[in-house]
Amino acid sequence: MRNLDITQLRSFAAVAETGGVTRAARMLNLTQSAVSMQLKRLEDLVGLALIDRSGRGVALTPAGEQLLSYAKRMIALNDEAYARLTDDAFEGEILLGTPEDVLYPVVPRVLHTFHAAYPRMWVQLLTAPTFELLEKLARSEIDMILTTEEGRAGETLLEAPLRWHGAPGGTAWRARPLPFAQTRNCAFRPAVIRRLDAAGIPWAQVIETDSDRASHATAAADLGVVALLEGHASPQLAPIDTGDALPDLGTIKINLHAGPTRTAPLDDLAAMIRRGFAGMGHAAPAAANPTAA
Repeated sequence: MRNLDITQLRSFAAVAETGGVTRAARMLNLTQSAVSMQLKRLEDLVGLALIDRSGRGVALTPAGEQLLSYAKRMIALNDEAYARLTDDAFEGEILLGTPEDVLYPVVPRVLHTFHAAYPRMWVQLLTAPTFELLEKLARSEIDMILTTEEGRAGETLLEAPLRWHGAPGGTAWRARPLPFAQTRNCAFRPAVIRRLDAAGIPWAQVIETDSDRASHATAAADLGVVALLEGHASPQLAPIDTGDALPDLGTIKINLHAGPTRTAPLDDLAAMIRRGFAGMGHAAPAAANPTAA
């Protein structure tokens, strides 16, 4: 009986999750060649092809799909066992803040992984607009925050395109004045309005709300449009290919800020967040302030 290697399984699962060796390498903080070698050794061990390399992207073979479910359970059990044996000394609470528009898909995965590593630590999640989170961090009311900003404060994890979104197959984006459904407290609302004004496109606010759900429901009903980060929109909305009808919105940075307190759980949580966003597929610039987290 041969033994499957957890390190090889971890590389395999990361490639399957991120859709590519390059993204998996960023997530695992390894080189691409190291991840490729782990995959080859795993395939040699089981005597089966796990990755279909015939296309442009990465796809799992039937054997790979079967192994993936086992791999995830084995990795989780390994991490849980190690955490319970080594990290029981860490107890307490961490307050993590994030805007709702970048909550998915990274944060839930990070919380799951962190709980497995620190079963006696509790991460309390606070969702709020970027400006509120920055104020709380300045008053030391929160341990760590994610923000959506045009600028490059803190540590930039990801620079994602800002896209127009609306109802799938909707026509609201064609109307003039443009029915605008962005929340009043959205961090990138001012930049979007500047671009609309610069393009000479009249717009009208069709909902007065601070609720992302209300804003997205309005857009999903084809009563307006919203600007959202690519890959972070709710499933009821779809990116709009407007051609030249609406201005390009550029990119927004997802930044990580941390308070002055440094502990092993906080450092590990920051590292998990970095790896999570590294697997999202957009290139992140080098950190402006590596000591921010």
